[in-house]
Amino acid sequence: MRALRLPLALLALLASVGPAAAQQSDTVPVPENLVPDGMPPIPSSLVDQVRPYTEYRSAGLADWHPSRREMLIATRFGSTPQIHRVGMPLGARSQLTFFDEPVTFASYEPRTGAYFLFTKDAGGNEFGQLYRYDFDTRRTVQLTPGGRSQNGGIRWSHAGDRIAYGSTRRNGADRDLYVMNPADSGTDHLVLQVEGGGWEANDWSPDDRRLIAIEGLSVNRSRLWLVDLAGGPHREIVPLGAPDTVAYGGARFSADGRALYVTTDQGSEFKRLARIDLASRRLAVLTPRIDHDVVAFEPSHDGRTIAFTVNQDGRFALYLLDTATGRYRAVKGVPLGIVGGLRWHPARNLLGFTLSTIRSPGDVYVLDPADQTLTRWTESETGGLDTSTLPEPQLIRWTSFDGREITGFYYRPPARFTGKRPVIVDIHGGPEGQALPGFQGRQTYFLSELGVALIEPNVRGSTGYGKTFTKLDNGMHRLDSVRDIGALLDWIAGQPDIDAGRVMVTGGSYGGYMTLAVATMYDKRIRSSLDVVGISNFITFLTNTESYRRDLRRVEYGDERDPAMRAYFETIAPVNQTDSITRPLFVVQGANDPRVPRTESEQMVKRVRDRGKSVWYLLARDEGHGFRKKPNVDYLFYSTVEFVRRTLFDLAP
Repeated sequence: MRALRLPLALLALLASVGPAAAQQSDTVPVPENLVPDGMPPIPSSLVDQVRPYTEYRSAGLADWHPSRREMLIATRFGSTPQIHRVGMPLGARSQLTFFDEPVTFASYEPRTGAYFLFTKDAGGNEFGQLYRYDFDTRRTVQLTPGGRSQNGGIRWSHAGDRIAYGSTRRNGADRDLYVMNPADSGTDHLVLQVEGGGWEANDWSPDDRRLIAIEGLSVNRSRLWLVDLAGGPHREIVPLGAPDTVAYGGARFSADGRALYVTTDQGSEFKRLARIDLASRRLAVLTPRIDHDVVAFEPSHDGRTIAFTVNQDGRFALYLLDTATGRYRAVKGVPLGIVGGLRWHPARNLLGFTLSTIRSPGDVYVLDPADQTLTRWTESETGGLDTSTLPEPQLIRWTSFDGREITGFYYRPPARFTGKRPVIVDIHGGPEGQALPGFQGRQTYFLSELGVALIEPNVRGSTGYGKTFTKLDNGMHRLDSVRDIGALLDWIAGQPDIDAGRVMVTGGSYGGYMTLAVATMYDKRIRSSLDVVGISNFITFLTNTESYRRDLRRVEYGDERDPAMRAYFETIAPVNQTDSITRPLFVVQGANDPRVPRTESEQMVKRVRDRGKSVWYLLARDEGHGFRKKPNVDYLFYSTVEFVRRTLFDLAP
């Protein structure tokens, strides 16, 4: 649905800056799909000041060519990331897709590489459709019927002639499993009708007769299913001794088809790599000595080696495991950072992956396990920013209201900034997420140019600290995570280098809820707040979020249909506590957001304004759950800088 520009809001904006505002050359033009409401114009001088912090780009590995030593990557040269082909290390990036909407996933046809598949949505609505790009004709063909359905999670058969994928097209709520020959979309057919939005096809058996699927029920619980493609019943795979609340991930067949490799927290606080024998249902843990989460893994095409990553206090370590011996070793020489997108070359013993670090926004690397050499395949531009000066974060710890230790990452401004410094507390979303020490992008401007400190907390409910910690904010314990931020404000007040009187809190999605909750619970202890696509009332959120994700969210937040839970939701809803807000508030929303609908932001803005208080509100008509298009992202950043200058430094034209 397209958002309409509000005439009264537009008139108010024009009136606030004078009749010639739209023609003034000293203000930044508003991108055509953005609707600023109650916001001041942005001085054009700001654009040049921040330019080095807005022109960086990153690259991510999409897929290897099935036979040649070349790959598909996703990177941005225009407004959005698109698919490019790279034929050698640090070679030219040849752009293949050209859309207004981002394209970040691509998968080669695995026999000859005659085409690749990709997914794309419209305006950030997340109703992704499957497409085929043919190299011979350079034409794109849509494979799925479109409409309000999600289609994705592609897995190729071993023969390379079919894909399995999930789709919500039947009723918008349940993610059924389909099989298709992408060369002929007429072959598309349903293979498993399910209930629930958390289903995903993970792998084909070596003989292509079965699928292994995971039914995700929450971050702490999932189920394994073996699907017979000949039409037989699907059956659940339950390892011996597994309790009901075990979580599984990855789920890949062994080369002989007799076992599954998975990540699981069965018998542990952390997810470990394990092997499940399908006949006996016995589970053998392959990484018993690693007391951290195994984040992801990828078996080589011959089944002899498994690459896997481990989250060690926010830094990812890469390991290789020999499936014949069960022995594994850490890969040396990988820069400290966040490793993702593991991909083995189908015909060569090469492992590709994407790596981002404190000083690099994300690039593609290739490991040759035979001689342990690591080769960088892309080197993304940083827009003139000297990344060698960017600060390493400090791991900080503080004690919360109940005596529990909470941690976070503290980025200090350069030493040239003296005296107590303002601070931005940036809360991650999820809540099943984790703040990781990585490239800060535009945030670096606040550190390097304004001398604003940055703290990224991992409050209870975050992942990476064990499943018990992840469950601590569930249901009626929701405000306990907000109290963790209250304890952080106590910690800030005791620091000699931070100004406790100049604190801004911000966050997106669930972090946006946390931002609004902090703004109501700790109004007198902060200077301002910036909420991006945040939840303002869990009742209206659960009512209006897309149906394929509603039950998954009820497990985490609570069921609004239960009278006691509903009453609790009303008590903690930031939209019901707006009388407490006296500090400046900035709300950002994508009109097409399927997760946290725009109504969450609009009701918050209206309620605050009904109390006679001002709110900056920025709506993007062509975005969803966050901003992805560079003109929109840039304007949001300019507005954020102006908001920080005015609220943390009392600077105004």
